[in-house]
Amino acid sequence: MNEQAIMQIVNDIIAELLLKKQAAPTPNEIPIGISARHIHLQQAHIEHLFGKGATLSVQKILAQPGQFAAQETLQVVGPKGSIQNVRVLGPARTVTQIEISQTDAIALGIQPPLRESGAIAGSASCTLVGPKGSLVLQEGVIIAQAHIHMTPTDAQFLGVQNGQSVSVKVQGRRPITFEQVKIRVAAHYQLEMHIDTDEANAGFIQQGETGTIITGKVAGEPFNNPVRPPIEINNKIITASDLSHYQGKTVVVPKEARLTALAKETVTKLGIELQFHEKG
Repeated sequence: MNEQAIMQIVNDIIAELLLKKQAAPTPNEIPIGISARHIHLQQAHIEHLFGKGATLSVQKILAQPGQFAAQETLQVVGPKGSIQNVRVLGPARTVTQIEISQTDAIALGIQPPLRESGAIAGSASCTLVGPKGSLVLQEGVIIAQAHIHMTPTDAQFLGVQNGQSVSVKVQGRRPITFEQVKIRVAAHYQLEMHIDTDEANAGFIQQGETGTIITGKVAGEPFNNPVRPPIEINNKIITASDLSHYQGKTVVVPKEARLTALAKETVTKLGIELQFHEKG
């Protein structure tokens, strides 16, 4: 057996191990961010709770440009209980809003509505307690609707529009499909789907896993995945590693190309459509 053949076998084995460890990305794969309970504050409320002239200090930069987790935390109090050390996110906003999970709501004894961020009219009330004061909010507590941040380029690539609701499937130990996930498009956004801790726990989802848009509607029309040109591989011998990143895609190879055994298994596992062409 020559050196080239040995290297092909080694590459196939490595590719197979990688496939078992982590599934290849799909054409419309969306990174998932898990949002724990948090608070957005308007500047007047920052000063009321933390002292006159107070501003938020950065603890950690978040995925969305310009957003950060602040070092400051607050106590959230409801009729039945309270939650300590709830993180404030910055920068300051025009309206104060508290985003919690349904589990948190039960612990607090309140009934916040499921809403898009910013839609706080008629939402639940609570009391915020800080180091320099407390604040009773008549409204402002919501359970955030699952949503996907993306740029206009992302939206065009994925075939979706701002305000559209889609379904997103997440594979894993407990596969789950999220319905009515809202698309939010802006030039400064980073592609990321946001769910809360209850939703993540339901699907055994960890930070950084991915989901796939599978269905949705725009103005009553069926959702369609974007049409992409096929991938061309012009090798005489096609290995599993050559195919491992093309899940669900069409791959064109020379008619005389030979697929290794692991490459054939990869085609089946990843749902690859294989097409053969004559040399031009």
